[in-house]
Amino acid sequence: MNAHKIRPAPRADRQRRPDMMGRLRRLLRYRIVVPMMRSRHSPEHAARGSFVGLFWAFTPSVGIQMPLVLITWTLARRFPRWDFNLVLAIAWTWTTNAFTALPCYYVFHLTGQVMFGHWDRLAGFASFRLMWNDIFTAEQSMLEQLQALARVLILDWGVTMLVGSLPWALVIAWLGYRYSLKFVLAYRHARHERMMKRHRNRVA
Repeated sequence: MNAHKIRPAPRADRQRRPDMMGRLRRLLRYRIVVPMMRSRHSPEHAARGSFVGLFWAFTPSVGIQMPLVLITWTLARRFPRWDFNLVLAIAWTWTTNAFTALPCYYVFHLTGQVMFGHWDRLAGFASFRLMWNDIFTAEQSMLEQLQALARVLILDWGVTMLVGSLPWALVIAWLGYRYSLKFVLAYRHARHERMMKRHRNRVA
């Protein structure tokens, strides 16, 4: 009998299962990068989509961000200079989600307290998380949790978080606009150079 233990072969599903970073890269490529590269509109059209998506992403509106983007797009379409890439804007709202909402809300709440001058109400993230968890219980139904969330955002911390989110939303959205515009312009310039090079090679 062989003294060495035979290690079981790795499960096929483990070999096929993509890592988290790989899925994230594919998501970014196909939902954000590819729409920017393939857009037939002006570079500003894609950049405005990034601005709108990132703006709503960094407001205390997780769960209703995509409807807000859709409403914004419906209104913006009436003005050609305000129109933007809807698919790109919706994709950017996924920057904040159920996993990242609480840290973002904490930063918004902290910023709002500072902006209102409530220095005595600043709390650490652990305390904020405990206060947040106390609002929701496992016994609550989905409707009751939504009602509790609406009460928190509208009546309790809503004004503080909304005001505190505005500096973040505006700065991040503007940076998204600038970098998206730069990316699309660089891509189209490189594509034009490739086409011109092919044309010169054919003529030669």
